[in-house]
Amino acid sequence: MFWPMTFGVQTEELESLEWPNAGYTIVLGSNLVQTRLPDVHHLIEAKKTGKVVVVDPDFCATAAKADEWVSIKPDTDAALALGMAKVIIDQGLYDKAFLQDFTDMPVLVRKDTGKRLLAKEVKTLKNEADQMDIPEYRTLFVVYGNNRLIVLDPEHLAPTHADLIGSHRVELTDGTFAEVVTVFSLLKEMLADYSLETAAQITGAPAETIARIAVEAATRKPLHIIYGASNYQWYHGDLKGRALSLLPVLTGSIGVSGGGISTYAGQYRVRFNLSEWWFPKQGKLNWVPYLHFLNKGGPRYPEKGIKAMVGGWGNPFDQHNMANALKDRSASGDIEFVATFDFNMTTSCMWSDVVFPATTWYENYELTATILHPYLQLQEPAIAPLFESRTGFWVMRELAKRLNPEWEKYFYPDLDDTQASLEIIDLLLKTGGMETKGITLDMVKKGPVRLHSAAPGDRQVPFYEQIHDRVPFPPPSYPAPLPATARFVPSGRIEFYKDEDLFLAEGEQLPVSKPTFADTEYKADPEARSKYRLRFVTKNSLYRVHSTHSNNVWLNELQGHKPKLFLNPKDAKQRNIAANDLVEVYNGRGKTRAYAVIDPGCREGTLIFEQGWWARYLQDESYNSLTMPWIKPLHEIYFVPGIWSPTSVWNECLVDARRITL
Repeated sequence: MFWPMTFGVQTEELESLEWPNAGYTIVLGSNLVQTRLPDVHHLIEAKKTGKVVVVDPDFCATAAKADEWVSIKPDTDAALALGMAKVIIDQGLYDKAFLQDFTDMPVLVRKDTGKRLLAKEVKTLKNEADQMDIPEYRTLFVVYGNNRLIVLDPEHLAPTHADLIGSHRVELTDGTFAEVVTVFSLLKEMLADYSLETAAQITGAPAETIARIAVEAATRKPLHIIYGASNYQWYHGDLKGRALSLLPVLTGSIGVSGGGISTYAGQYRVRFNLSEWWFPKQGKLNWVPYLHFLNKGGPRYPEKGIKAMVGGWGNPFDQHNMANALKDRSASGDIEFVATFDFNMTTSCMWSDVVFPATTWYENYELTATILHPYLQLQEPAIAPLFESRTGFWVMRELAKRLNPEWEKYFYPDLDDTQASLEIIDLLLKTGGMETKGITLDMVKKGPVRLHSAAPGDRQVPFYEQIHDRVPFPPPSYPAPLPATARFVPSGRIEFYKDEDLFLAEGEQLPVSKPTFADTEYKADPEARSKYRLRFVTKNSLYRVHSTHSNNVWLNELQGHKPKLFLNPKDAKQRNIAANDLVEVYNGRGKTRAYAVIDPGCREGTLIFEQGWWARYLQDESYNSLTMPWIKPLHEIYFVPGIWSPTSVWNECLVDARRITL
């Protein structure tokens, strides 16, 4: 969620070919050696051209390959980043011109309201502001430079020469005066709370280490931050992302080869415009965030609830937080109908009223791209669909015409599903925008084709166009139209100061560090602090992609046919747990079981569960029965259908463990 707050985009990431171009790489909460194995050789190359530092509470596989491992307390990355930012600013290692031109750091903020000063509020600027023609999603803010107040143009990122530091008394249109101060001044003031000593106390990392890596990161540019799902899937993960974003921004490492901040989680990002197929012109969007569905409430949850659930390839009755809630609601009749598409007989299939046998990758056409690899690839059927299986397109077409015969016309009714798929792929390539210009179906039939970008050689360099061509932030986040996302950074720049009322009320107008569990577990159950003394964190297995192929006997053999949990020796000893013991993990919401691995690299106070195992291997108790879909209200502000909704906070979970005696 820090992405829309700060940059106005869904996400932006460097492709792995860019990793060796970084002068300094810091990896936080991303175990690339296990989750991005085909690309890790690029990370090893990055060690030859720069330095790779892994910041992680646990000695993970990626930490073992790094030049340096910095161990910190879980969920304290914001304090680390803010302590580093203070060092960079105090030592004058920041890129002044970059902050002036491409960020909100010079923007003036009213001390009385905490709101950014609007040009239309200022007596000497109102007429000029009224005459400026800007899109409705932009706002005219004010900066100070060359001894005068200046309207900040959100549509032109020309050099501003604006002051980064300073406070002023400004006459407003109603004749009153307001005291104003720059965002950068407020940031410096806030960072006074994050001295090296304070950052060390919060994080557990030595003060001298924090100071050293801050200087190294600022002087061995460009800086690349890799911010993983294990790190952001906490209640205040947005604060951590905003704080970590400060580091590449302060050092001017945005929009350059090898620099920036990257979030490698899943393969969700859409790389080109799909709206011609995804959004028929007569269609109507009616989206409910999944966390609202799980919680049976929220600002977009329908008054009469949701009675039917159609899903595919996701196994939510097992692999999503509160999987147990889905089972309870289905068993009680609250959810009246469940249909599932899949090529595996998953837990969700077992809980479904109807199962549609889906094709696998080798039985249908599909156009694919990933966040790490900006290539279009054509999946092609090696064999015809086996047995009763059908393509997802075929099933959707059949469902559509039964719901409303008029809808069949949108699904190429005169073509079989194979030919229709190729027609759709051809349509997508022709209407995909700049990224697919000149790419044809015949080209992708011959092999992978690199998507176009604004960067030289079509490299995937986030925000290259914004920095080199001074195009306002944000770039498009497909499939949403630009106005839907650009409104989150109305200055047309990278923004660290958020002045929506809820941000002000929560004291989060600038990124800060907040304690874990205070707004979740401890608020829901004050006794949780003593009853459940272990943080529950899941990690990916090397031998599967999330839960896909969890029933694959060969992959399970590589894991000894045993689900595993990892404990620090001290925590294990306190609970009389030895290596290979069968252990029950529990809290007030659920329980599961796995076999103990005693690992000194696992930080004390943490229980790590190797995710992906279906409930059938866990005595029908999903490990996700322990988690809770907490929703941070601030995230509701940034809802955009199909792109952003409240972030799942899987790791905001407390448990304890006990040995099972058979």
